[in-house]
Amino acid sequence: MAFAPSSKTVPVPARILPGLVLCALVAAAGSALAEVELALTGRAWIEALVLAILIGAAVRTFWVPGERWKPGIDVSAKLVLEIAVVLLGASVSAATILSAGWPLLVSILAIVAGAILLSFAIGRTLGLSKRLAMLVACGNSICGNSAIAAVAPVIGADGDEVASSIAFTAVLGVIVVLTLPLLGVILHMTQFGYGALAGLTVYAVPQVIAAAAPIGVKAVQVGTLVKLIRVLMLGPVCLVLSLMTAKWREEADEPAPHVTAGDRPRRGRPALHQLVPWFIIGFMVMVVLRSASLVPDWALAPIGSLATGLTVISMAALGLGVDVRTVSRAGGRVTATVVLSLLALGSVSYFVIRLFGL
Repeated sequence: MAFAPSSKTVPVPARILPGLVLCALVAAAGSALAEVELALTGRAWIEALVLAILIGAAVRTFWVPGERWKPGIDVSAKLVLEIAVVLLGASVSAATILSAGWPLLVSILAIVAGAILLSFAIGRTLGLSKRLAMLVACGNSICGNSAIAAVAPVIGADGDEVASSIAFTAVLGVIVVLTLPLLGVILHMTQFGYGALAGLTVYAVPQVIAAAAPIGVKAVQVGTLVKLIRVLMLGPVCLVLSLMTAKWREEADEPAPHVTAGDRPRRGRPALHQLVPWFIIGFMVMVVLRSASLVPDWALAPIGSLATGLTVISMAALGLGVDVRTVSRAGGRVTATVVLSLLALGSVSYFVIRLFGL
């Protein structure tokens, strides 16, 4: 009698292949539609990255991919995107970084710190627990789920609090990606200024790229740079919270059997790789190599094309992971906290950008 092999005995490449192919097909459909737009109107009004998200979300609405597809979708959403971000570093030189100027760099740090305090205050005012309010504040102000995952063990958050706080990221993040370019056009923002706005307000790195792409290449470069500076704030924020919230970790809470994709987070300080992800280091290394002229000019176009292609695939995975029902499960108070915090963050960011004439 023959037995079907368990998932543990199937080689890793074979496990990720179905989901990876699915994401590639969705990405190809998005790219094809963008080409149709270009042929019919002379311009791709909706970029392939955004179309890949929309198509993926549409697929998810009518069909939820099962376990067979999940490993490849997860790899596409995470590893493929991280590789694309590293490659994107080759398009950013030190001159681009320096052109941001110290006022913008200092403003990024001030905006992140202020946004955490403001979001926390909004959450507490709306009746959220201290730990849930802090998770929402850090996720909203730094980098979405990654920040929530890193902060949760630092403040001793339980499974319910983590699950509630991450529910908004996928759906509201996609809404921001789709609406922010329209706002940039309405406000007549420059590519540099809009890129800074996207980097300051959008949750995750892939979403920043998708939100900035319709405006231009420089918007993508600046947005990614600003976003990565925001992500680098995660380490100092976790350090400060570990010192200031010791009593929170001692308070009793409700144990949860699982937290979305794993066990309940252990309390304590997160590992180094959670504070400084490898792809940020890789991005910075590529920036240094480009600035030192160690990346040949002839290689820039192929690297850029590869980065774009990988990003579209990761956008497809992002769309396939969107479940609009997660917002309703998060609860009205959490959703209200996130929306109000995001509006406040966007308003302050736009004011700073206008203040410095960007």
